[in-house]
Amino acid sequence: MNVHDLIRFVERNRRLFVLTGAGVSTGSRIPDYRDAEGNWKRPAPVQYRDFVASSATRRRYWARSLVGWPWFRQARPNVNHRALTVMEAAGWVHQLVTQNVDRLHQGAGSKKVVDLHGRLDTVVCLKCGERSPRDPLQRQLEKQNPEFVERAAEMAPDGDAYLEGVDFGGFRVPSCESCGGMLKPDVVFFGEGVPRERVEASRDALLSSDGLLVLGSSLMVYSGFRFCRLAAEHQIPMGAINLGRTRADDLFDFKLEASCESVLPRLAESLAG
Repeated sequence: MNVHDLIRFVERNRRLFVLTGAGVSTGSRIPDYRDAEGNWKRPAPVQYRDFVASSATRRRYWARSLVGWPWFRQARPNVNHRALTVMEAAGWVHQLVTQNVDRLHQGAGSKKVVDLHGRLDTVVCLKCGERSPRDPLQRQLEKQNPEFVERAAEMAPDGDAYLEGVDFGGFRVPSCESCGGMLKPDVVFFGEGVPRERVEASRDALLSSDGLLVLGSSLMVYSGFRFCRLAAEHQIPMGAINLGRTRADDLFDFKLEASCESVLPRLAESLAG
């Protein structure tokens, strides 16, 4: 398969349901999770049950996040995000569902976006449900833990940072200012369910689409893979652009083994022209 096959696929299936993963944002210098075989490149991310049950896990998470957040928030949309914005404006994108939590699609100007796994720039209280921006919490974290502010670390996916051999025992984690409850980034952790309303909205959009296009995702987590299964059940044509194996390889009508940035700008230019 080549770019011309991709263009023909889109032209035949104008109302596209686009599902994006980490491979769309690596061009913005946000690391991805998995290798070409779909295996973890690094230690697996924190599990929801561990975060909720263990104060030590929360201290470790927020310490690493304190270091990683300033770098993560500086990420800017790349050619993939901009290409999808062009395609949406030209009427080719019926719905964009992203597994990323970086909000870069919105930053590029896309309007029809479902943040399937939430957004890292927001914090939620698990007790009262109040949501608030991340930046004020970052200032609290830095004020209460000044020894972590200047730490150098390798960046990890989704605003995480590698801090090895560090004692997190004295790290102070702020509580909700409204009720004193436990704060968590407003993202879906591994082992946590995607909110039903997001799944249902995405499902409805897929069933009213002409085709499904997966971009930069191994689909190893069920939250994204489910849409490929649904498309197969309803005989909705589907294709993918991804470097490496995906969980849905046997379901696709076509697949391009390529980086998104090597293909999407050419696709958008062709369709917009």
